[in-house]
Amino acid sequence: MNPSINELHPYPFEKLAKLLADITPNKDLELIKLTIGEPQHPAPQFVLDTLTQNLDKVSKYPGTKGTPELRQSIANWASKRFQLSQLDPDTQVLPVTGTREALFAITQTLVDSTKPNATVISPNPFYQIYEGATILAGAKLHFLAGNPEQNYKIDYTDISDEVWQDTQILFTCSPNNPNGYVTTLEDYEFLLKKSAEFDFTIIADECYSEIYFDENTKPTGLLEACQRLDNPEYKNCLVFHSLSKRSNLPGLRSGFVAGDAGILASFLLYRTYHGCAMALQTQIASISAWNDEEHVLENRNLYREKFEQVLEILTPVMKVSKPDAGFYLWPQLDMDDEVFCQKLYQEEAVLVLPGRYLAREVEGINPAKNHVRMALVATTQDCVEAASRIKRFMLKHTK
Repeated sequence: MNPSINELHPYPFEKLAKLLADITPNKDLELIKLTIGEPQHPAPQFVLDTLTQNLDKVSKYPGTKGTPELRQSIANWASKRFQLSQLDPDTQVLPVTGTREALFAITQTLVDSTKPNATVISPNPFYQIYEGATILAGAKLHFLAGNPEQNYKIDYTDISDEVWQDTQILFTCSPNNPNGYVTTLEDYEFLLKKSAEFDFTIIADECYSEIYFDENTKPTGLLEACQRLDNPEYKNCLVFHSLSKRSNLPGLRSGFVAGDAGILASFLLYRTYHGCAMALQTQIASISAWNDEEHVLENRNLYREKFEQVLEILTPVMKVSKPDAGFYLWPQLDMDDEVFCQKLYQEEAVLVLPGRYLAREVEGINPAKNHVRMALVATTQDCVEAASRIKRFMLKHTK
């Protein structure tokens, strides 16, 4: 048995289930879940139609590299969305079966655990795949907390050259899960300079990039920053995108990684052995999704409506604000986050996630303690109802 298996932490939802195991929610209210970041908006019908019309493709083995048509559609979408002058679909794009498995796999590909103090830098709080992948790759984690007084911005200038020297991967999540912070062009400029100096890979998890509030202010992407900052070959840079949030297709397990051609060549070799090729019918359905923006705009409009109504209810009673992007609220509490979740579940039948479950304690401090994550993925009606119950709860428990 790999001894590192024993170092893995339970997933946040396992911890939540244990926390609430002996608690019964208010039986007079229908349970509303704001915990899991699983989009509940309808999947685009035209994508489902394309999928069902191509079910006969199950009789063929798919290729690990994906079809040229899928890679081209991805390259076209990314080039238009991030204003890229070039993105070679043959060498700089690779379809993946959801970014979760691909983020794990790229870490196994990139980490050289034979080097002493092999380090992976991660935001804190974070998407737990970064941590698990690092542990099983035999590297150590260096966590960076964002500053709540600066919209959870991470100060990368705090990292010493000794840490940079050992760094092999730096993860950014932009828009960030859970706080919604968008990595800026200035952030990327600093990171690209450090990457060139110390030769590590920047991995940008951009799965929430298409959920934003102003059509004239879209989240900046890493490849976009590369182009604007004189790194046209995307040296040491990879971005991960998915149809899960953008197109409400989490069960399709379809995404892509794009960037440095040299890294992707090695990643393709790894994936050939990994056995994770995307089914042909899924590839064809994915093409239809990447080629359409109308359903994505409709999706953003639904989130805008929810955020506007929910924040109008919650802002007077708790410290919460609209994120830069994404579909999470990240309120800061005046009470313990686990106690808040227990009491809210018991009294108002609303499920939220304790912030501490999404972060790790560093030097005695868990930067997500006394926060909770609320995923506004349910219907507008349910989100508004949940917000009203939370407001009632806050008014009852605020002294």
